[in-house]
This record gives sequence, C-alpha cells and structure tokens, in this order.
Amino acid sequence: MQELILPITQNMPWLAPLAGWSDLPFRLLCREHGADVACTEMVSAKGLVYNGKNTCDLLRTQAKDSPLIVQVFGAEHDFMQKAVQILKEDGFCFFDVNVGCSVPKVAKTGAGAAMLKDLPNLYKVAESVISEVHKDKGRKIGFKIRLGYYFDENVYEEAALRLQDLGADWITLHPRYARQGFSGTPCYESLARLKELLEIPVVASGDLFTARDGVRVLLETGADAVMYARGAMSNPRIFAEHKILWRHVRENGLVSSQIPEYEELFPKSPEQIKTDLHALIMKHLAYAKEYCPERAVLQMRTIVPRYVRHLENAKLLRQALIQCRSFENLDSVIQEYFA
Repeated sequence: MQELILPITQNMPWLAPLAGWSDLPFRLLCREHGADVACTEMVSAKGLVYNGKNTCDLLRTQAKDSPLIVQVFGAEHDFMQKAVQILKEDGFCFFDVNVGCSVPKVAKTGAGAAMLKDLPNLYKVAESVISEVHKDKGRKIGFKIRLGYYFDENVYEEAALRLQDLGADWITLHPRYARQGFSGTPCYESLARLKELLEIPVVASGDLFTARDGVRVLLETGADAVMYARGAMSNPRIFAEHKILWRHVRENGLVSSQIPEYEELFPKSPEQIKTDLHALIMKHLAYAKEYCPERAVLQMRTIVPRYVRHLENAKLLRQALIQCRSFENLDSVIQEYFA
C-alpha cells in the first residue's frame, strides 16, 4: 500500500504519464533525480477488467516508486469504475483519468480527448470513478484535460468546474486543443484562468522542455504544481534542476523574464557533461535490466539516442545501437562510445 500523501506544491515536480516511456525503470530514474510524484503510462480500463498481460506490465511497481498515480483511460463508466476497483484492490491510492490523449486509436473509442466532445458522458464517467475512489479515506483522483477537442472550441472551464463539483481532487491542463496534437504554442493564459476559477489544485503541463520553462509557467500562471513530459524524456535530471532553479528564483525575488537557464547557473565542461550522461545512461540500463528485461534492449535502443542527441558522433552511436540484440551488446557499445 502506498503512503496516502500526494504532494502538490510548486517545488515538487511531477513526471507525466508517457505512453511507451514512463515505465518502472524510467520512473525510478526520474525519482532518483528529484521527481516527487510519478504517473504510469496510460492504462486501458478494459485491459484491466479483462486482465490483459500488457496492461499488467504497465502496473509494475515497487516500494521506492511512491507516490504513484495510475492513469486510466476509457469511455464507459462501468468499465472505468470496475478498473478503479481492481486498482484499489491491488493497493493503488492515486488515480488520473486521461481526458487529453488525441492519438487516433484512443480517441476513436470515445476515450481520451474525445471525451471533451461528449461532456455528459465525461461527467457520467467522472461521477462513477470519483465515488469509487472516495469510498476509502485518503485516496485521490484527478483529471488531465485539454482546452477542447476542436480549435477554438473551449470547454476546459466548464469541464473543470463540473469535475470539481463532482469531487475531483486536482485538474491537470495541457493548454492545447486535441486536434493540435503537440503542434502550435500552448495557451498558458488558460492555466492562469483555470487557477482563478478553481478551488482545487491546478497542475501545469505542455512544452516544458527545461527547468526554466516549468518555473516560468508557475510564476506566470500561479499553478500549484508542474508536470514534466518531453522535457524529462530528454533529461531525467530536470526535476532536480527545477527545485534548484525554483529556490534561486524565490530567494532572489526574480520575475519570469529574469529566470536564467539552469546551465547558466551551473555551467559544465563538455567532458563533465559526457561523464554525467554516461552515468545516467548506465543507471537507466541497470534499472531496465532489473525490472523489464524482456523489452529493455529494444527500449534502450530508442532511449539512449535521445539522451546523446547533442553530443559529437551521436549518429554513429545510434547506428551501432540498432544492431544490439542483448544487454551485453548494449553495454559494450555504450562503453566504447563514452571511452
């Protein structure tokens, strides 16, 4: 059973739910580098109910992986409620409903961001899962939403207010429309607007690629916490950097236009950057080998190139990794590159 404490504060950053990425090894790596809360990859409610193997794999966890939020998606209230029941029986305490994923295979089922096109059904689902979660003291549930499904069709205010009335414990907003995917510029003003409207915490998401991005959004919107996604995929140390930068900004009374990049405060030599990156990769590889050995080789072939993309000869490393078929191959290639 997890500890029944979920920190939602500006100096305690979260790791977002990242499909195909935020598995147990990556969550542990991010926690080691300052992530105070982590989310699972999104889990299918029907997959849980029907005991799908892939779904069970997504829920692998251990004692250090806490507090952990399980993100669930589905468009049918009975399946969603049953899924939460199953998760509670397995000892999970914190839950998030995905109302933001615009990937076609999710949206075409009416789930994810498609729920923003059918608000009555969203509220029906919300009512069933919130009532199930709140049967037990200390358990909490949030909803991750977007501005709306179609361009300029804002439903986020209405949806967030109704979800709050139904008993949601927090709202995470990615301030784009579902049809945008990840293109265009997020409308951070909508985060500030939501913060004014709601009494429950608002968590900020969207295009937070560096610690400076996260700290700036907190200062400009007043959001209660920040959730890193793609920024963490490239740099799992972003959480520790966020905390240091946040403290620097608060202690010096800086406004958003004065926030430095983390690297400006703590510059590193190219040699130190490469040494630190080598250690990070080897730690990720060790976690992957321990907790997800059956798929870790294929994953690391994708993950490592993202980490080293700015280094010299990164293309050569990527080409060598493609040929790897075992942990021994991976280790050899990585060690040779960083030698």
